[in-house]
Amino acid sequence: MAEDVPWDRFDDGLLTDEQALTIKLNAITEWAALPATEMFMRDFRHDSDFAAFMSVWFYEEQKHALVLMEYLQRFRPELVPTEEELHAVRFEFDSAPPLETLMLHFCGEVRLTQWYRRAAEWHTEPVIKHIYGLLSRDEARHGGAYLKFMRRAIEREGAEAQKAFSKIGVLMASSGRSGKPLHPTNLHVNQALFPNDTVQSRLPDPEWLERWLDEQIVFDRDCESRVVGGILRNLSSLFDRKFETIADLNHYRKQLREAA
Repeated sequence: MAEDVPWDRFDDGLLTDEQALTIKLNAITEWAALPATEMFMRDFRHDSDFAAFMSVWFYEEQKHALVLMEYLQRFRPELVPTEEELHAVRFEFDSAPPLETLMLHFCGEVRLTQWYRRAAEWHTEPVIKHIYGLLSRDEARHGGAYLKFMRRAIEREGAEAQKAFSKIGVLMASSGRSGKPLHPTNLHVNQALFPNDTVQSRLPDPEWLERWLDEQIVFDRDCESRVVGGILRNLSSLFDRKFETIADLNHYRKQLREAA
């Protein structure tokens, strides 16, 4: 954080109040890596290697929240999230099948890579543009790490892993069709707390994500196609067969289910 971010390039005239508020909300969202890590450690007790990786993932994800908050502390201190706002997104996630969880978070990294890339383009202030570029590259690298564990899961569990990955792949690649930004922070994860059981629902402004995507960074159809393309290309490599469309992947998913 001291060496990778060019703090001295900050230009106050290029940061709007609207942009600064979105930085606060992204910082709180990134803080949710804490309950996600607690979930992973609980549900992957059988896999010490993956749990060890999660300690590295958590360290790097937590820096995302911290660097965004450091930016606000330096340049918009009135917008630094309060301890109460941060703690609101720390709540227990219900247990879920580990293979589906692994694929869900892989897709989340693919999507965040593109969201943050677009955020870097939308912002006009050079330091925050640089920060979002760093975050985007981090998320892409994390996606690559998840993919290695997915490949290992297929080697160990075969068709069961393929069924789980294809099922969640179809779901997470279908944001454009559902009209909702599908990401782990926007999915329901605690039945007892429903409907306030998504990370986004516990933010100071629960509606901000869709507004950020639709009206601010303008994550349009072309941007969404890069997310879908990333999921399909990686699953093509993982399954050693070509998926050019979501329909191709869904057809393969049905074949796996029928063969079971």
